[in-house]
Amino acid sequence: MDRSSHARSRRFAPAVALAAAAALTLAGCSSGSGGKKADEEGGSGASAGKANTPRMTVALVTHQAPGDTFWDIVRKGAEAAAAKDNIKLVYSADPNAGNQANLVQNAIDQKVDGIAVTLAKPDALRGVLGKAEKAGIPVVGLNSGLADWKKLGLMSFFGQDETVAGEALGKRLNEDGAKKAVCVIHEQGNVGLTQRCDGVKKTFEGSIENLYVNGTDMPSVKSTVTAKLKQDGEIDRLVTLGAPFAMTAVQSVDETGSEAKIATFDLNKELTGAIEKGDIEFAVDQQPYLQGYLAVDGMWLYKNNGNYSGGGEQPVLTGPAFVDKSNVKAVAEFAAKGTR
Repeated sequence: MDRSSHARSRRFAPAVALAAAAALTLAGCSSGSGGKKADEEGGSGASAGKANTPRMTVALVTHQAPGDTFWDIVRKGAEAAAAKDNIKLVYSADPNAGNQANLVQNAIDQKVDGIAVTLAKPDALRGVLGKAEKAGIPVVGLNSGLADWKKLGLMSFFGQDETVAGEALGKRLNEDGAKKAVCVIHEQGNVGLTQRCDGVKKTFEGSIENLYVNGTDMPSVKSTVTAKLKQDGEIDRLVTLGAPFAMTAVQSVDETGSEAKIATFDLNKELTGAIEKGDIEFAVDQQPYLQGYLAVDGMWLYKNNGNYSGGGEQPVLTGPAFVDKSNVKAVAEFAAKGTR
């Protein structure tokens, strides 16, 4: 990946618009379940307009934890792009950074045509990404690692600026009159999650503290949040960093009789229903389907056209956007399909 030959243009908005326009043309694709080392070819049902270019193999390696439905949406987008582009998609995931690095190494050993990877713990992936570069395998980043993708020599990045998203949420809390908040972090060491809470703290005019929970154990998440609400009756906002954790927080609020309202990052079908009912105040959406789709499609564009999304210098931003009662009905239609 010789990034010195990339265009130096800072005008990434046209690249975003073109990529988003391409995404609107895709046909539906069934979603596979997440999990470690789960290999899957591009999904069926998207044969209309399928590329007649030579078959490629792309590895998508994420830090998905078992049971985290967010990654089903990312994967579904990736599968749709793979089906359209005549790409064999090999998906694998592990929340342990060392294990994730091993999965990237597996992809290198398989001599794939490209790798899309999340950078929740970028330092742990530095060495193996250097090996991918030496092997001549292009790599793009998605979802996590906006501050690190260029340092690690990646070709492009698709996601949201987590700090900006957090700052926007903090301002929203001010507008809603919140005074005391808790930011629930479900994975220690994940730089993206930390950046979200730091962003909230930067703009929120009330008091806020971080609460660490074990995101792979939902009963534990519930008991920890419940205990915190019982301990401090002045908490009026719970900020969660993923849809499943927001739904668990709803249970904690109901159980304790707390007056705390819940705001969250990220969406799924269940959460849009909770916004409509008023159990969740609002969500910050980063469009994970689009992240998966653009990361895989970006590989096809590079391989066949020599294109670099964002000019190879700027990230392609997929969020943030607020979803609340005012617009949730329009979003719910797509959440029901597993694409928002």
